[in-house]
Amino acid sequence: MELSDYIRVLRKNWLVIVVLTLIGLGAAAGYSLTRTPIYESSSTVAVSTQAGGSTAEVAQGANFAQTRINTYVGLVSTPIVLNPVIAELDLGITSSQLRSKVSASSALNTTLITISVSDPDPVAAAELANAIGASLSTVVPQIEPEIGEGGSPIRLTRVSDAQPALEPASPNVPLNLALGALVGLALGVGLAVLRTVLDNRVRTPRDAEQITEAPSLGAIAFDAKAKERPLIVHADPLSPRAESFRALRTNLQFLDMGGRASFVVTSSIPSEGKSTTTINLAIALADAGKKVALLDADLRQPKVAEYLGIEGGVGLTDVLIGRVRVGDVMLPWGGRSLFVLPAGKIPPNPSELLGSKQMATLLDVLERDFDVVLCDAPPLLPVTDAAILARGTSGAILVASAGKVTRHQLEGAKNALETVGAKVAGFVMSMVPTRGPDSYYNAYGYGYGGYGYVQEQPKAARGRKRKAPIGVVPVETGGIADLGFDSRREARGTTDAS
Repeated sequence: MELSDYIRVLRKNWLVIVVLTLIGLGAAAGYSLTRTPIYESSSTVAVSTQAGGSTAEVAQGANFAQTRINTYVGLVSTPIVLNPVIAELDLGITSSQLRSKVSASSALNTTLITISVSDPDPVAAAELANAIGASLSTVVPQIEPEIGEGGSPIRLTRVSDAQPALEPASPNVPLNLALGALVGLALGVGLAVLRTVLDNRVRTPRDAEQITEAPSLGAIAFDAKAKERPLIVHADPLSPRAESFRALRTNLQFLDMGGRASFVVTSSIPSEGKSTTTINLAIALADAGKKVALLDADLRQPKVAEYLGIEGGVGLTDVLIGRVRVGDVMLPWGGRSLFVLPAGKIPPNPSELLGSKQMATLLDVLERDFDVVLCDAPPLLPVTDAAILARGTSGAILVASAGKVTRHQLEGAKNALETVGAKVAGFVMSMVPTRGPDSYYNAYGYGYGGYGYVQEQPKAARGRKRKAPIGVVPVETGGIADLGFDSRREARGTTDAS
């Protein structure tokens, strides 16, 4: 993952991160407020020796005191020191209970012992620290061996008395709040990264490019009203979604497919927008002056005729079985150089028809007479129709819905095409968000309405009938003649649909 990916993850999961940070902050605040304040007071005792006045004796005494200092630190929490304090202050507790409140330490290379006492009462903490220091000063000389002249060589002197603390030592509210916020923030970021790692959906063109190993031909902007106006290039040419289809048209023209220009538009799973993508791309190509043939090759759930508002009872299946000529059922649409071949009746054997010799011949004829041939085919994973059909075209265009199709599904679609020897010409991301961290359009200035893209039909094209430009084909037995093609250019004229 790159830095931009991490930024996108944080932007996408900012709410989770903020909530967990606030929860950590609240938990730390609750913990701090429910704790009893503990006050800490300390007294300091100095250890010295009763040595002679010479320099050597003083140095020897100091070394002796330092060697014994750790022993005296350990004595602070023993009953021999604590019991006299309990009796003096009438605490009514055991030495073990008092020991939990007491700690002692000595700084390195010093003979100073610091005695600290923690207690909910700051006055009691100070009294205990002073009393323990006094008790230690009394006990140590008693347990040390006497010197020759009598008396102990060690002397303890209380050099600093404990004072009642003004602020509690614990809980440390600022520190607890900071730690709680940091823990919550770490959990939020960790959860965000984990969700991203475990998310196997294809969300960006880069994800799809890594899986398909094919170029990105474009990204179609998400439109909440797509079902209400599927033909967006025709209905609202100024919208960002319509602009994305024109960008797709431009990128498609740069593909080098060996001189051929027939494409199967398909997807991995249903409802990824392949049919609307095919139709809008066909309209955009026709607007650019291309002669476009649009075939509804989805012989299971055809949608092209419904979207375009044309009669689809007779179409591709009837042509393939030789019932009608292609020129009789290929309809002009929209006052453009766009001709549509509906699916016709749903056959019991769609795969066999699409993989037949008649279909291959039909594609050859259409490729010769049209600039671009687009075939709307079923999804690849449920059925094999699209893979079989793609083998006879110049390539397949995979439509991948952002945030819907998974990596495994897209990879399966790619493998289905490669298994039959079909080529993946490229992929199109559909339903790409226009807002948020997954937006693909933030960096692009789509929607320049002031420059007014207006689609106007030529007067000559209004209200008149047009003929499909089906080329002259030699009549051969078992070939074009069996498909019902005539050697003449003829087509049933229909009024332009809008």
